[in-house]
Amino acid sequence: MEKFTYFNPTVLHFGRGVLDALPGTIKQYGNRVLLVYGKGSIKHSGLYDKIAGLLNAAGIEVVEYGGIRPNPVVEDVDEAASLGRKEKIEVILAVGGGSVIDSAKIISITIPANHPAWNFYTYRAKPVSAIPMIAVLTLAATGTEMNPFAVLQNEKTGRKDGYRSDLIFPRHSFLDPELTVSVPGNYTAFGIADLIAHCLENYFGPGEFSLTDRFIFSIISDAVEWGPRLMINLQGVEERAAIMYDATMALNLLTSNGKGGGDWGVHAMGHMLSLHYGVAHGASLSILFPAWMKVMKNRAAERILKLGLSVFGTSDVDSSIKAFEDFFKQIGSPTSLSEIGLGEDQHEAIENYWMNTKAQGSAYKLSKEDYHQIIKFMA
Repeated sequence: MEKFTYFNPTVLHFGRGVLDALPGTIKQYGNRVLLVYGKGSIKHSGLYDKIAGLLNAAGIEVVEYGGIRPNPVVEDVDEAASLGRKEKIEVILAVGGGSVIDSAKIISITIPANHPAWNFYTYRAKPVSAIPMIAVLTLAATGTEMNPFAVLQNEKTGRKDGYRSDLIFPRHSFLDPELTVSVPGNYTAFGIADLIAHCLENYFGPGEFSLTDRFIFSIISDAVEWGPRLMINLQGVEERAAIMYDATMALNLLTSNGKGGGDWGVHAMGHMLSLHYGVAHGASLSILFPAWMKVMKNRAAERILKLGLSVFGTSDVDSSIKAFEDFFKQIGSPTSLSEIGLGEDQHEAIENYWMNTKAQGSAYKLSKEDYHQIIKFMA
């Protein structure tokens, strides 16, 4: 066991009808709100009108910044932060999935800093304060609604990186599973793959801690139970609630206590597929993780076997890996590059992206030969 300090200040509001408390929560921090959202799905679903009605009825002033992209870019964050400074914003309200909330997190520290957001990612600057940020989640996947992480990409430098600061924990997060019933099947599956991958990254990180491992096994087991049910019944609120809570618990730091951090090599490789080929993040992870485990099956045999036995009841390493691959196939998340239109002509370029960005992992360092073998299993 590694020593640890557990800190999570996010207030979680979970269940049907929790948005009724949104205006009063906002007013604890101010009355002038920057509403951040994506490309328009919240307008199509009616959520935009609902939130606008709640805020207007409470006399809350709203300034909007819409159009955050599914793979969020630093330029949008800088533009939104500039708007926030100009409009003297007191609170940020992020309504959307991981991309929107991640963007809002960095906006919250960029407004008072008054310099480009990417300076945080290059460690040229350290945040000293943050505008209070409140999240309304519409997609169960990343766990960003209850953690201090945010991922952005910089297309000019060819980077997609994560950033951590305790200042970017959401002050409050509102999770109503009914808000996710409009998520289509493919992105529902990608979210399930993403939450499982978060558990796996922490599980394969340095060190072992029995209770934390059991938390991880329980979260994955729950997702394995409820994920296929949800894919059959996408309108099922009970199914949506189970997966939504799984995703939150998978990356709210609970699964890293007593360990020396996660491995995160697979996530780093997945970010390169998203950056250069526009692959949905969860899809990249369902392709990568079985391939990574196949390459690691000798180096991490005991860990893989313990995982497979606990989640699927498998009795050997190969069948444990296959069980994960079969599960991803069952829910409709891809397990090969060919399924997403990437053929052998792209393999060398992908390996080079991984090498250039040092997507190596921590507990299990990856070499050029490892990348080559992973690509073969991903094909």
